[in-house]
Amino acid sequence: MKNKGAIFDMDGLLFDTERVYQKTWHEIADERGIILGDNFVKDISGTNGARMRRIVEAYYQVPDSTGLIEECMERVKEKLSRHVPMKKGVPEILDFFRGNGVPMAVASSSGAELILSNLETAGIREYFSEIVSGTEVKRGKPAPDIFLLAAEKISRRPEECYVFEDSENGIKAGYAAGCRTVMVPDLMEASPEIRPYCTMVCGDLMEAVSKIAEAEQR
Repeated sequence: MKNKGAIFDMDGLLFDTERVYQKTWHEIADERGIILGDNFVKDISGTNGARMRRIVEAYYQVPDSTGLIEECMERVKEKLSRHVPMKKGVPEILDFFRGNGVPMAVASSSGAELILSNLETAGIREYFSEIVSGTEVKRGKPAPDIFLLAAEKISRRPEECYVFEDSENGIKAGYAAGCRTVMVPDLMEASPEIRPYCTMVCGDLMEAVSKIAEAEQR
């Protein structure tokens, strides 16, 4: 696997945290007598910055969502300080890439402090040579910026990198960056519209290991 790189999203991909976020968003909505529509999960997953603010403002019907986002992040941070649930196949895929000498990075819309905290709590921080947070780039997913920066940091060209994502916004970002996109759906299945953007779609990271190992042997 010479000159390959691996870039991982965090929420919903490495950790089963997307459900924690969604539960928290709904808790906040319930407290305000708001019912979030069915498309909320798809719209907000993988976003940050101005795009996230616009989505929250639309669903919560507020002119400025800054306070709501900060409240959600603080509640989630407190919940995850007690336990970070890891997704199936995480240790196996990290060992697979490390065993093949492939540099790895995390590229997440979350803040750097939360990324580091989650990785350390789960005991997998040592696998990643680089961490890129959403605050380090001008444009969030589905723009390609975060994956382009991650590829640069691990000294790989984007086309040499596998990008692992659970959200459609993330897959579109990886595709736009020119990376090899691997979708591992979390809260929502891969839609027919997103499949053309995917190099492969896997049920979990264990399946991803098998498919990538097979592809690299060709």
